[in-house]
Amino acid sequence: MSVDHVVVTTTVDSEAAARTIAASAIEARLAACAQIVGPITSVFRWEDEVQTAAEWRVECKTAADRSGALEEFLNVRHPYDLPEVIVTPIIGGSPRYLSWLVEETR
Repeated sequence: MSVDHVVVTTTVDSEAAARTIAASAIEARLAACAQIVGPITSVFRWEDEVQTAAEWRVECKTAADRSGALEEFLNVRHPYDLPEVIVTPIIGGSPRYLSWLVEETR
């Protein structure tokens, strides 16, 4: 099965950073839209210690053929040394919405 649409997810340490990343990805036409969820509590191991932090999740909807460029864009602009960037396929949805998603990333 070929995947034509994906959600690219990252997390950042503030709502302001989330808004900046979301808006800049859309302005660059790498994402059609983005939702910001937060604050969320993240628990993770970093530098040999278990840490807990408040974060905001940014979920960018995009065409699959734009996901590599979006990942690179996020890695360059992200405030973290090792940003979370996860690409999840969209396997179905409203045909009109999915068409709009592709149009907005061109």
